[in-house]
Amino acid sequence: MRLICFFVFFLCFFLSLKAQVNPLQVFEKDTTETDFTVVRIKEVKLKYVPRGAKLTDPRTVLNRIKPLLKRRKRFVPQSFWDKANEFGLNINEVAFVNWNAGGDNSVSALANFRFARNYKFRYLNWDNELRLRYGINAQEGRQLRKTDDQIRLASTFGFRKDTITSWYYSVKANFNTQFSNGFKYPNRETPISRFMSPGYLFLGAGTSYIPEGKKFNLYISPITMKSTFVLDEQLSEQGAFGVDEGEHIFMELGFLITNTWEKEVLKNVLMNHRLSVYTDYLLSFGNIDVDWEMTFNLKVNKYINANIGTHVIFDDDIKFDEVVADDGTIIDPGIPRIQFKQLLGVGLNYAF
Repeated sequence: MRLICFFVFFLCFFLSLKAQVNPLQVFEKDTTETDFTVVRIKEVKLKYVPRGAKLTDPRTVLNRIKPLLKRRKRFVPQSFWDKANEFGLNINEVAFVNWNAGGDNSVSALANFRFARNYKFRYLNWDNELRLRYGINAQEGRQLRKTDDQIRLASTFGFRKDTITSWYYSVKANFNTQFSNGFKYPNRETPISRFMSPGYLFLGAGTSYIPEGKKFNLYISPITMKSTFVLDEQLSEQGAFGVDEGEHIFMELGFLITNTWEKEVLKNVLMNHRLSVYTDYLLSFGNIDVDWEMTFNLKVNKYINANIGTHVIFDDDIKFDEVVADDGTIIDPGIPRIQFKQLLGVGLNYAF
């Protein structure tokens, strides 16, 4: 009886286990299989080993090496200075042999130098220029004569408040004089001008308009001091160039406008324009001194060019047609006149 009861109990327990649901069977079985395969790359031996490769057995292939034909350019750091050095020489010659129409043999030479050092970076602009000119003429039957003589130095320092505007607060200085004595030919005994007789110095403050990328400069100064120097004693005693008799310096305070412009108007034709206008506040307000120079340079090649230009000067302090009595007394001091000079020449030009 006990055996039968034990058998029935064991059968009921076994059936109850079969009725339970295994929670692991609800989900899919985990797997370690992947969708990609690993393929080992076949080792390939390089035919030409780079020189920079760090190998235990580097090889250099001599037939792949080329000789260095050009010198490697050195690195040059950026400079904010713009430099120019120019030398020009114009020579004109006329010769006659059995020329029925007549004429005198002559040779003329004009040498000029130009040095420029310009600095520009963000808010600052500093332009410096030195021009030197000297010309002579030799003609058969007469002595050597001077045809041109000029020393001109200009410096302008400007500061602007931002990098967008083209207007600068500026300070400007100009200095002009000549190398040697000047005469009213054929008189060679009495010079009418010398070195620093006259000499002109302009010093003032104002504003400049300098547009970006253009060689244009307009300077306006409501406060400019003009100094006229006559250091020669004889010319000073005559009261030449506006100074009082016996004095060496004449000071003026006035209004100055200057303008320089350089532009290629046609192919290989370069225009250089320079204008200076000045009037004095105290002594002769309204009398305007003008100094205007216009030059066209026609470039033939790298070293040969032709140029044509004009130079106009009107200065109220420079008098002409002075009348002097026999005893040296000045009867009529004369009147100011327009001074005009025209240039035309072909010559050499070298930049270095």
